[in-house]
Amino acid sequence: MIAEIIAAGSEMLTPHRQDTNSLYLTERLNALGVAVAFKTIVGDNLQHLTDAARIALHRADIVIFSGGLGPTEDDLTREAAAAALGLGLHRDADALTAMYKRFAARRMTMPPNNAKQADLLAGAVVLENKNGSAPGQWLDTTVNGHRKIVILLPGPPKELMPLFVEACEPLLARELPERHFAKRILRIALMPESKVDSLAAPIYKKFADVETTILAHSSEIQLHFLCAKPTLAEAHARVDAVAAKVEDALDEAVFSNNGQTLEEVVLLRLEMRGLTLATAESITGGLISQRLTSIAGSSRTFLGGAIVYSPWLKTKFADVPEALIRKHGTVSEAVTKALAEGIRKQTGASIGLAITGVAGPGDLTDTNGKEKPAGGVYIAIADGRSTESTHKKFAGDRERVRTFAAQQALDLLRHKLI
Repeated sequence: MIAEIIAAGSEMLTPHRQDTNSLYLTERLNALGVAVAFKTIVGDNLQHLTDAARIALHRADIVIFSGGLGPTEDDLTREAAAAALGLGLHRDADALTAMYKRFAARRMTMPPNNAKQADLLAGAVVLENKNGSAPGQWLDTTVNGHRKIVILLPGPPKELMPLFVEACEPLLARELPERHFAKRILRIALMPESKVDSLAAPIYKKFADVETTILAHSSEIQLHFLCAKPTLAEAHARVDAVAAKVEDALDEAVFSNNGQTLEEVVLLRLEMRGLTLATAESITGGLISQRLTSIAGSSRTFLGGAIVYSPWLKTKFADVPEALIRKHGTVSEAVTKALAEGIRKQTGASIGLAITGVAGPGDLTDTNGKEKPAGGVYIAIADGRSTESTHKKFAGDRERVRTFAAQQALDLLRHKLI
């Protein structure tokens, strides 16, 4: 069975409010074996809501409305659902009594317009809302010969969430065939989306029962594999099978097969080998250190770092000779290698990681008088035995160059630790 969620509220069509209810409902529905195929946000317009409801009832088995159950003129979900289903609305005496009691318990007089919250779809069951005045509704009906489950839920998350868990989930669990979802995520650093798909598609296309999604994030690609089966073991077996074959095809480009971030993987590998790390960052201005220290327990392996933006701080914090900077320039292989070696020695770390470059938007006239192009980045890793370096060129604006540079540095370190 597939579901559609309709979020009612003009405020969610502005930059100031977001529909978070649908994310929560999707997670809960997936746990019940229900796939959410569509999500729609509709403003407070009766015709628009009615049209959206009709479309949803045509293509989904379960239609869930969130919001629009309040007492004001722009709360139109009940009316729209009734129009789309061709049903009438009636004022439920028990629901109305419960509202009067709620207001009385708070020593308040119920405004007359609150009474519309007791209007029920013909044949619907009241879902008690313990955290607000608007009750939810559950309707098990037939549309054009097909069974449909229609659920109306209040918009405030503090009302919607407990109402769905306490009232809707038991009803859905009773009505739905047993299905279980399993999911696996492969994360790939710095490989173009087209190349990832060219290697992975011949494999995942053979798994017709596994839904594959490719997501391009900043400086990484994610492959999501999702499968629903009568048992969780069956679902896991399928996603594990396709993920394993794709991971073999992509080889070391895959840095995580269980959702871990690149910084988590790097820290884990450092700890497994009993190594420590220090960084000297110029172009990234601390981005690498920020990512590492965002992980709990990073202090076990990450000693710290220095932001060495100016030439003299490269000398002061990492002992880079001034003559070397004058000769080669701050953005150079020689200086970056000296930074990695210097920060390692200064901190006593097992490994020193250094990065320099030109973030842009313009080119740089370096300390040696030479032009260094925007997007050019040098990365060096020193371990006391040898110092390895690489040069990369990244396109894009300042933020993109810095993001890709930090990702490249961490991925190079990951490869060294494998």
